Order: sequence, then structure tokens, then C-alpha cells
Amino acid sequence: MDFTKIEHVLIRKNYAPNTQKVYMSAIIDFERFCKKELIAVEEGVETYIRHLISLGRSESTQNQAINAIKFYFEKVLHHEKQYYSIDRPKKSKTLPTVLAMEEVSRLFDAVANHKHKVLLQNIYACGLRISELLHLEIAHVCGDRKTFHLKGSKGKKDRIVPVPEELLVSLRIYYKKYKPYKYLFEGAGSNSDNPKPYTAASVRKLLHRAAKKAMIKKVITPHTLRHSYATHLYENGINLRSIQVLLGHNSSKTTEIYTHVTNVHIKNTPSPLEFLKKNVP
Repeated sequence: MDFTKIEHVLIRKNYAPNTQKVYMSAIIDFERFCKKELIAVEEGVETYIRHLISLGRSESTQNQAINAIKFYFEKVLHHEKQYYSIDRPKKSKTLPTVLAMEEVSRLFDAVANHKHKVLLQNIYACGLRISELLHLEIAHVCGDRKTFHLKGSKGKKDRIVPVPEELLVSLRIYYKKYKPYKYLFEGAGSNSDNPKPYTAASVRKLLHRAAKKAMIKKVITPHTLRHSYATHLYENGINLRSIQVLLGHNSSKTTEIYTHVTNVHIKNTPSPLEFLKKNVP
């Protein structure tokens, strides 16, 4: 395999940096596996996927590998799309972890550092993906309209999300104190000549510390705050179509998952035990 050529095709077709990294890693691993097993890459796809399954790799990892291999055959080698067939793994229908409003409040109260608190509040209050938070620039904040203009989000789509007044007030205090150069939240070593966004690892670390201090037992990630944002909107009467637009989902089916984690239906549904009490003497 010509890995330089593969990398050039990824860049030329404007794949996102993270997708480039994932695809390159998967293709390199696939090529190494085929060499080790002494099979041609054209014949090793299904064997390789079975190998990933035997290692206990997740459905997501398997699908990423399939997409990377498809990219190699179809975009780099220009083979027909039906050149080979692979049974894609079924995705597990797991529900996202969601925090109760009281837990979100405890989480924020556990953060003493103003920058860290505002950073986490941004994810929750605006339903941001971690990549959207880290690439949010000062120029993308419109205080007059109370919005963030998210540039090149997932799927290379822009979208505008509302920002509550309370958060804007906190952001103004934060800005005066920390004076970031380009990105709204910048990491260590950032300067005017080389502004550096805050890192995903740092966000996860401070969230973990805050959750521990707030005595939240659930295993949470920054994306948990986004899930909580959507669920709390739905529980407070915001319709699914509006939530879909705010989250930047392509399909309404993706947004419908929040109907399964909300407590609205749970609270409003009586137990059959109550019927027994009323109807059985």
C-alpha cells in the first residue's frame, strides 16, 4: 500500500482531520494483518473484520474499519462500490447516560475555577460537542443576538445555537480575566502568535474531578452534558424538531433517543398495582 497516496487522497477530498487519523490507523492495521496472515488485501476484508470481532472490538470500531477499507478500495484504488461485500455489525441499542438537573447543578457548584466552570456550562447550556467547544472562536460569539455560530461542525455543517443571558454574563467576566487570543477557551502555552485551543483531554480531566467532588456515581463524559441538555429541553416542553436543529442532527431518528431517557413518560405512567387497589376488593 502507498500510505502517502492514501493520505493525499484524504486531504484532497477534505476529510476531517480526525477522520483522516482514524482511517489511516485502520488501513495500516488492516495491511499489517494481511501481511501477517499471508493473504492479499483484496481477499482479507471479511477475515480482518472477524479478527476485530474476536478481539472484542466495539461495533463502532468495526464500522470505522469497514468505512476506512471502503475508502481505500473505492477512492484510492477506484474499484467499483460492489467490489466486495461485508456484513456490517448491528449497533447496540444502548441509551445515553443523562444527569438529573440536580446533578448538573451539583457538578457546577463543585467547580471553583471560573474558567473551568464556564467551559462546562457552555457544553451543557448550548448542547455542544466537545470538538465544537474547542474550536469555538471569540469571533463566533454574538453577544447582541445571544448566539454562537458553530463553524464546520460534524459533517462540515455550520449551525447557530442560542446562548442564555446568564451564560453571556459569565463569559464576559471570564473574557476580562483570561483574555484569550483567538479561541474562546485556550490551553497552556497559547499566545498571540500561536493561539492554542484547550485540549479534549483537559476537559475530560476537569469533568472527572468535578463529578468526583460532586459525588456523582455515574460514569460521565463531556457528551453526557450534551445528552442532558437535549433531555432536559424535551422534559420542559421543547419539541423534538427544535431539539434536532439545535443539536445539528441530520435525522430525526437520532434525536428520538431522548424520548427513551426522559422521565416525562415514566412520571406520568401509573403502575398496575394502583389499578389493583382500585378494582380488586
